[in-house]
Amino acid sequence: MFFDPMYLLFALPGLLFALYASFMTKTTFAKYSKITSSTGVSGAEAAKRLLDDAGIHDVGIEMANGFLSDHYDPSAKMLRLSSDVYHGRSLSSIGVACHEAGHAIQHAKNYAPLGLRSAMVPLTSISSPLSYVFILIGFLFSAPNLILLGALIFSVAVLFSLVTLPVEYNASARAKKLMVSAGIVSPKEAADAGAVLNAAFMTYVAAAVSAILTLLYYLWRAGLFGGSRRN
Repeated sequence: MFFDPMYLLFALPGLLFALYASFMTKTTFAKYSKITSSTGVSGAEAAKRLLDDAGIHDVGIEMANGFLSDHYDPSAKMLRLSSDVYHGRSLSSIGVACHEAGHAIQHAKNYAPLGLRSAMVPLTSISSPLSYVFILIGFLFSAPNLILLGALIFSVAVLFSLVTLPVEYNASARAKKLMVSAGIVSPKEAADAGAVLNAAFMTYVAAAVSAILTLLYYLWRAGLFGGSRRN
């Protein structure tokens, strides 16, 4: 086995960006988790009110394990909120809960990027590990064509990360607007809760950047862009 210094050249910017985004998400969430909303509603109550205000009454809300493990499951029509968000009455909890409710609204309104992302999940779960198999074999046997094949398969994961961006951005935009119109928070509080969502969105941008840079590295190692085809 070996370590290719060129990998750092491609991957390091994405890694640093990801670390920064993760740090900002945790610190921003912690900052606004200390500020309780003027309405005093919990994250679960905020999500329910947002969904009711949007005319959506067939989506359940339940607790999930883990810190910031919050997500919307379109197949089960279920919002799963971490304990801190479910019970929390802070602007952070409300912001995250309303963001996930935003995904449920996307689903109800047949928001195309969400449908595309959901359809890509099975393919992405298969293509990602499979791509590494071809890439590893290509490196071990100095076979650039196998590296290229693995890179092309890996591009599915890259596309998934890019499709995720408008889905997450739109969910946050809906949350920021609707949490005010539904009377969950004041406009000033919505801006503060939105800061949490903005920080969280950076993690998706960082993931997309990292995926793109990794793909470029594999393509370079396969001989494209004037890269070396030797290991």
